[in-house]
Amino acid sequence: MALKGLDIFKLSPKKNCKECGSPTCMAFSMKVAQGAVSIDACPYFSEDAKAAMSEATAPPMKTIKVGAGDEEISLGGETVLFRHEKTFVSKTRYATDLTNSMSAEAIDKALEELKVVDYDRIGERMYSEMIYVEYDAASGADSYVELVKKVSGHGRVLILAVEDPAVAKAALDICKDAKPILNGANASNYEEMNKVATEAGVALGVFGESEDELYDTLAALEKLGNKNLLFNACTSSIKAAFATTVQFRRAAIKDSNRTCGYPSIVNAAKLARGDAHLQAALLSLFTMKYGSIVVTDEMSYARALPLYGLRQNLFTDPQKPMKVAPGIYPINGGDENSVCLTTVDFALTYFVVSGELERSGVPCNLIINDAGGLSVLTSWAAGKFSSTSISKFFEEQDIAGKIKCRKLCIPGKVAALKGELEAKMPGWEIIVAPREAVQLVKFLKDMQANG
Repeated sequence: MALKGLDIFKLSPKKNCKECGSPTCMAFSMKVAQGAVSIDACPYFSEDAKAAMSEATAPPMKTIKVGAGDEEISLGGETVLFRHEKTFVSKTRYATDLTNSMSAEAIDKALEELKVVDYDRIGERMYSEMIYVEYDAASGADSYVELVKKVSGHGRVLILAVEDPAVAKAALDICKDAKPILNGANASNYEEMNKVATEAGVALGVFGESEDELYDTLAALEKLGNKNLLFNACTSSIKAAFATTVQFRRAAIKDSNRTCGYPSIVNAAKLARGDAHLQAALLSLFTMKYGSIVVTDEMSYARALPLYGLRQNLFTDPQKPMKVAPGIYPINGGDENSVCLTTVDFALTYFVVSGELERSGVPCNLIINDAGGLSVLTSWAAGKFSSTSISKFFEEQDIAGKIKCRKLCIPGKVAALKGELEAKMPGWEIIVAPREAVQLVKFLKDMQANG
């Protein structure tokens, strides 16, 4: 931060009212300087003081909001180069590429495929959040406008990739209320494109043949008063694209160069030049190395499953374990009469165990305990997955009132809990499950066969 705690304190009301949650104005000022709280938490800072500090205390990378309503997405706002330093703020978003040179059948097929990959993973929706609508001049402006009409209303943020100001204006007339991105400013047209984007109130994406040209165009747009910007990584080569994203992020974070501090767009589809395997690798690369939006020609399950897993791991707070919500998870049509299994809320444990349970085909209820997001043995050693915590959780959640079956399987690695649970949970038959999740399929099938 450019301002230190003492600088902020000098502008503070010095009331020590504690309404902000801090004991003194000095303590609050130190938290603001560290980025721990927003200046808006204090109701007594004057507007002049806020204005004086807003620019200086803002993150080195600007936060850009695109989309409207439920589809609104935040991009940028990052404060570190590496996840382990603090955390990343805004996750990478993926855009599916469509162009008006495609046939109507191909466009319809792509839009249908867009709906297929849409699932939940650890409480987060996994889907392609954006559509990259690319203008092909040879196919005509009318076909492009029709394409924009067609893709509007699909619950995705649009990126209008068009460099012709007249065509851009016609496209924005259709969808500007949805706050798309107008991606088409360059060194030759930035003044006209800036006018179109500003009038529509949308973010403007900037291209450059080189890093120097890109930087100069961004600086020129800032002089015109537009800071609602994104920049496009070079598409001449993978090396150039990688250099652009990394160097601009480093300049913003390390050198406090705010002209470089904008979200990025990386067109992996163009960089891969038709190589599907290379494109998959590039999607992963630019998820890790600073692509705010990465464009792909398609998002299939084969591509999505590892990619979204990588993104979710990367864009979580490293100080907080990944976990699922405690509760009852019916599997294979499990109901109140189905056998119960219990384990911890560590995400990896849940996915491994639930996957094997689904593979067995046996109806069952997986009961996830609140274990602080730790693994079975770690939570057991820490006392967070014990006979006391399990029995207390069952009582608090009224498991006995929701499920009639009284068979409860516990992880084989904590078989020592069997006797204690039988004592604390009378009426329940405690069964020790296998130590390894892969053995659950045979275990459940044998249990089902034996009644």
